[in-house]
Amino acid sequence: MSRGGGKGPSLKDKLDGNELDLSLCDLNEVPVRELAALPKATILDLSCNNLISLPSDFCSLMHLVKLDLSKNRLQQLPLDFGRLVNLQHLDLLNNRLVTLPVSFAQLKNLKWLDLKDNPLDPVLAKVAGDCLDEKQCKQAAVKVLQHMKAIQAEQDRQRQRKLQAEREMEKKREAEQRAKEAQERELRKREKAEEKERRRREYDAQKAAKQEVEKKTKKEHVQSRKPASSSRAPQPARHKRSWSRSVLRVLLFVLLCVLCTLAACKLTELQHQPLCVSVNTLYEDVLAALQNHKTLQNMLQQNSQQ
Repeated sequence: MSRGGGKGPSLKDKLDGNELDLSLCDLNEVPVRELAALPKATILDLSCNNLISLPSDFCSLMHLVKLDLSKNRLQQLPLDFGRLVNLQHLDLLNNRLVTLPVSFAQLKNLKWLDLKDNPLDPVLAKVAGDCLDEKQCKQAAVKVLQHMKAIQAEQDRQRQRKLQAEREMEKKREAEQRAKEAQERELRKREKAEEKERRRREYDAQKAAKQEVEKKTKKEHVQSRKPASSSRAPQPARHKRSWSRSVLRVLLFVLLCVLCTLAACKLTELQHQPLCVSVNTLYEDVLAALQNHKTLQNMLQQNSQQ
């Protein structure tokens, strides 16, 4: 087996029942792949090597029941060290550990623990206490598990509080967003109502102006018709006077025509024409009638005087 790790056959040579001793092999790395091929090796001794850290896939060796990592230079354990749920006995004596991963609380089957000679955090060192005998090492396992479970619970509470705070913050942001959207909708609604009211006022103003113009036009039309009505009032009398004048003109024209005809029939050579003979005869008859009428009037006057 080399410094970097062992080969399959050499590891099998070191396997004694269920116990595999790799102590004092000057290992810098853990041969995880070869160890995984030996599920029967439930007891693993890696003490007195040069291990500074354990690879993350080391935690896949879930068949381990007893693990000795004492007298190495481990500064920390893998974060998922708690996957080794079957582990009952753990020796971490004389390493450089300050803290343990929170997943350590998942080692529910752990019955024995030695953390002596590590630069542990003072709180963890006080909890772990000494491991000078079997009883103290068992108490160390119980107390450390309880301590790590408390840390895990507190971290879970902090995580829950953080998640709750994030959810509340998200709800607050959503509420603010909804309020903002509602405010924007209300603003758009108000602007729309104001625009509608403005258009309605403009419509009412235009309608009122149109009615005012129509009223004014109607009034002017009525006023313009009043003089015409007053001027038409005396129209019948004027029409009557016009008719009388027309009749008088016709009579004068007829009289003039008669006089002209009579003069032509008396004074010109036309007096022997049949028409003129008739006209002259008629003239003489009319003249005789007028004379008789005058004589009758004189007689009546004389009788009345007697």
